[in-house]
Amino acid sequence: MWIFFAIGSSFFAGITAILAKCGIRKTDSDVATAIRTIVVLLFSCLMVSITGAWTDITQISGKTLLFLILSGLATGASWLCYFRALQKGDINKVVPIDKSSTILTILLALIFLHEGLTWSKAVSVVLIGVGTMLMIAKRDSGNNPESQNRSWLLYAVLSAVFASLTAILGKIGITGINSNLGTAIRTAVVLVMAWLMVFITGKQHQVKKIDKKELGFIGLSGLATGASWLCYYRALQDGPASVVVPIDKLSILITIAFSWIVFHEKLTRKAAVGIACITLGTVLLAVI
Repeated sequence: MWIFFAIGSSFFAGITAILAKCGIRKTDSDVATAIRTIVVLLFSCLMVSITGAWTDITQISGKTLLFLILSGLATGASWLCYFRALQKGDINKVVPIDKSSTILTILLALIFLHEGLTWSKAVSVVLIGVGTMLMIAKRDSGNNPESQNRSWLLYAVLSAVFASLTAILGKIGITGINSNLGTAIRTAVVLVMAWLMVFITGKQHQVKKIDKKELGFIGLSGLATGASWLCYYRALQDGPASVVVPIDKLSILITIAFSWIVFHEKLTRKAAVGIACITLGTVLLAVI
């Protein structure tokens, strides 16, 4: 049964970007992030309630709480940059860069955590890096406005950087705490950060002006994220992590498939080779 939860996790993670893209065509990405985080937090609290982890909250040390807050800030920054990149660029190019945060995480772990770099990790890093470069390469046609406006690239790179910092901060200081409870606390920090960003930039008045259809997609993207988390942790509970993790990481294939169906974003031959490299690198990293 766990295999179905693993597939469900990958599916919901894959469609999150698609649903979010549908919800930020006219809606500001910062406002959309703040709203969807409410939904994600509700799902996080649901997971804590299901696992009965609320009782552990009194046992959190000051150091762990500090790193939970720092990782939450990094997560919030990553989300804000990620959805701004989605608003400005093609999903087929933004998502691979975000997924390439794996490379930076490995390098940071090597520097700060002194984790070894095996040949399999090195090969995986090269494959994911080459695949990402192939996927974000400019299209042959110079008439594509997106290919000329590369501002999305900065936000996509920053998204990957902050996602990597989230993993490192979690590895360094977050110990002895239920993962679901930790996720809920981090999400609460993200929620505060996202709404602060909205008010600091004076965008709070845009909330009332959001198109109902786009608001629905924003809510659905939050539900998809929550559903992915529920399936992911259920799969990890019953199945081997060596199989669950790569299945979840391959959500990029789901995202690209739906981007072709919904937004008609076609892959060039170069991009197809790129996604094949990323897929192979991810599988190698998870199972070897």
